[in-house]
Amino acid sequence: MYLELSERDRSLLAGDLGEAQQLAMELLIAVGEADGAHHLIDIEAAHIDGCSYHGQAGVDFARELVEGGGEVQVPTTLNVSSIDLLHPDLYKGDPALAESAKGLMDLYVALGCSPTWTCAPYQLHDRPSFGQQIAWGESNAIVFANSVLGARTNRYGDFMDICCALTGRAPYAGLHTDAGRLATTQFNVVLPDSILDDDLAYPLLGHVLGQLAGNRVSVITGLDERADEDRLKALGAAAASSGAVAMFHAVGVTPEAATLSEALGDTPAHHVVELSLDALRDARRELTTAIGRLGAVSVGTPHMSLEELGSLAVLVDGRKATVPFYVSTSRDVLSEAETAGVMTPIEAFGVIVVADTCTYITPIMGDIEGDVMTNSAKWAYYAPANLGVSVVIGSLADCVESAVTGSAVTTGEW
Repeated sequence: MYLELSERDRSLLAGDLGEAQQLAMELLIAVGEADGAHHLIDIEAAHIDGCSYHGQAGVDFARELVEGGGEVQVPTTLNVSSIDLLHPDLYKGDPALAESAKGLMDLYVALGCSPTWTCAPYQLHDRPSFGQQIAWGESNAIVFANSVLGARTNRYGDFMDICCALTGRAPYAGLHTDAGRLATTQFNVVLPDSILDDDLAYPLLGHVLGQLAGNRVSVITGLDERADEDRLKALGAAAASSGAVAMFHAVGVTPEAATLSEALGDTPAHHVVELSLDALRDARRELTTAIGRLGAVSVGTPHMSLEELGSLAVLVDGRKATVPFYVSTSRDVLSEAETAGVMTPIEAFGVIVVADTCTYITPIMGDIEGDVMTNSAKWAYYAPANLGVSVVIGSLADCVESAVTGSAVTTGEW
């Protein structure tokens, strides 16, 4: 199959706009043909995951783009990297790796990307709107953009994201299309009201969703207005970790699911699954690998929003942590929280603030003696293998109580 190319596409392919754009177009065409796309479409924004250091190949590729005169053609934000530029002293790894990571970050800024360094670009003020075609990397950002914002992006991995940004184009396939966004799997959530009031229900629900949905678009019934953006963020991040979910619908909650019929495209679901409290309890047991005493707490995966920091400030006000307590957030949200005075009780509690990166992907926490507690199913899913730690998952309130007492505290009907 061959893509139909516009005149500008052909100009890019011929190298008229430079070697970097030519390479990017060559790669886009190859991927587009593999995806069965008939043509490319314009995008309005991009978010780059390839700025996180995973080896020399990533640096070499970015340098080739810079040396080839590369410049992004649409507003482009950058995902978390491997170091915290605001708090460099937190890094406890190999200095040579930190230097390479910093060099990679500089290369992407040289391409014209905005140094946002966040895995939650949807928390920025200039975020995509409903129906906009974009090209985003970072799994939790992708599922949030598609599901909660109603913007349109496929799962763009490292290198493909920057190729889209350099050309302003993306293959018209998958979740960019109307048909690709229809649900084929239906999950009926049957939970007590008290559980739907509990923040922890949403990451656990996402963990189960990812396991059962895989990479299929699903529709959820049984949620309501209590599923706000932060809770949907936690749900989507978990589903994109335990599975490869890039989009879900929640009937009456997300913008393309006013009704079940709309989400399914007037076609019965291929699979219908009931999710009860037992399924969430099983998920909590799977994600809790604890073996002993509490060594640390880590929250903010994905990056904490201003609203979540506000909730944390209330929970910790006038109290003191007895174990290291890490909070990851973006530099933009951190600046807002500092201006609003939200960080004052948080800092007094003894929190270690991490920006630009996340504690499960870079050596910040060091050697932890004991289990780590988190409210994130994504963190609980990845950290045992990445960091070699055991995990306890609980609500944000549980995390605070645990940090105060020095031992894992879990509450709720679990």
